[in-house]
Amino acid sequence: MMNNHVIRDETFVAHVIFDDINERIRVEDYRGDVQRCIRYLKQIDRQKYSKVIVKARQEHVPLFIENGFNYEGWIEGYFRGSHAHFLTFYFQMERKMSRHWCMEDQVLEAVQTKQRTVLSSLPNGYRFRKATVTDANELSNLYRTVFAIYPAPLHDVSYVEKILKEGAMFYVIEHDGTIVSAASAEINRTYYNAELTDCVTLPDHRQHGLIKYLLQQLEADLKHQQIFCAYSLARAQSYGMNAAFHQLGYRYSGRLANNCYIFENLEDMNIWVKDLSQ
Repeated sequence: MMNNHVIRDETFVAHVIFDDINERIRVEDYRGDVQRCIRYLKQIDRQKYSKVIVKARQEHVPLFIENGFNYEGWIEGYFRGSHAHFLTFYFQMERKMSRHWCMEDQVLEAVQTKQRTVLSSLPNGYRFRKATVTDANELSNLYRTVFAIYPAPLHDVSYVEKILKEGAMFYVIEHDGTIVSAASAEINRTYYNAELTDCVTLPDHRQHGLIKYLLQQLEADLKHQQIFCAYSLARAQSYGMNAAFHQLGYRYSGRLANNCYIFENLEDMNIWVKDLSQ
């Protein structure tokens, strides 16, 4: 379960997501007395949650670090042009220590040697379109097939149906009438940014780089809506996904350690950011 709460104290307000699935707490926004907000976060149930992630303003970064938080990356232009900085606090040593960090550095280094690409048209036999509510069951099956574990409840058809009804922006690619690849954009209309996420392709179709076509289409939609800050979190161990973002002009801007349960276990996630106005 993911529960959104607005924590109201006499001296601060914080928009907090209690993410039971990934045993973490995400602070999406805050205002007021930052020191008191930090004290509140450090008193949260340490048996239930093992990590706190805060999207912090530039001017508050030193204060979070003084209070034991770790700096893990940033999103350029997140807050209507100002940067958001990922500050994290760990309640358990196992959650803080990544076993694959050096290997993931090697993946990143290899990815960053690749040339940027200009996409041609989709390969023959494939077509892309925007997803509708009627695709909920097929989309849910797609995520279930590829991901044994996923950080959002996309295995649940009713959840997929709900977010599509609410206007979630998904694009899909079909082959022989079957959805073989999908991706979405989660738009923050308060700060005019979007997370490109839920990227998935069936193994038999990965040689065509289909995700890059979907990402470009999502980017075009976002630019049409005058949303220029686009970012994504990619599995740090996935050469293909990190290469896709690099080739499309995204910049690497940090890594979140043991960020979420995806694929088979807790994994580190690389941050990729692109200014769509350029």
